[in-house]
Amino acid sequence: MKKVIVSIFVVALFATFSFAGKPFPADNAFWNKALSKLAEFQLTGQSKQMPLPYAYNALEPSIDAKTMEIHYSKHHAAYTKNMNDATAGTDYVSKPLFQLFTETEKYPVLVKNNAGGFYNHLLFWTVMSPVSGQEPQGDFLKAIKDAFGSFDKFKEVFSNAGKKQFGSGWAWLSVNENGKLVVSSTPNQENPLMSTTEVRGIPVLTLDVWEHAYYLQYQNRRADYVDAFWKIVNWKEVSRRYDVK
Repeated sequence: MKKVIVSIFVVALFATFSFAGKPFPADNAFWNKALSKLAEFQLTGQSKQMPLPYAYNALEPSIDAKTMEIHYSKHHAAYTKNMNDATAGTDYVSKPLFQLFTETEKYPVLVKNNAGGFYNHLLFWTVMSPVSGQEPQGDFLKAIKDAFGSFDKFKEVFSNAGKKQFGSGWAWLSVNENGKLVVSSTPNQENPLMSTTEVRGIPVLTLDVWEHAYYLQYQNRRADYVDAFWKIVNWKEVSRRYDVK
């Protein structure tokens, strides 16, 4: 019964969403499955910060405990509070978060920045794991090879997106409107779901390259932080987000 309710909710909202300047078609099975599998699809601009799925020290030595504690309990908490404050009392207070993103230009920049910060970090926590040694498998690995030639080449392209992002921002692996994997980067708290973003798609993997994500441990060595990220990627979760079958 719960699955039926979620499916009805998803279909009912499709007509109001846009992607790459075009509306999501309500009968498009690809996007229906892709979006309905994301628990955060039902979040709004009035949402609580979700618990961190592991201890602060769980990702050491790639990310130290103090950085994780400050990042989660201060930075992400601030984005969450500021998002709720920015949407409170507005006529879009109950709109789904993804809809706010696909209509970014309609709302104050305060909403864009803080809703982006809330969602981007929420995704970031879930695509990391204390379990090392994982690698993509099955259809997801095939999709990576189809898009980039090899897994190693994908890692190089994604790493460069993070290392070469000017200033604060994010690196992304997303599924675009053609169902293909694409790598991009965004400044500040933008993400590929936003209508104002150049390369759009449904994110499946992200890396935070704001200085607060790594500076205590790596100082100005962003490249070392990006390289260490590969040891803690939760490929099971990333694959789940990609899998729309």
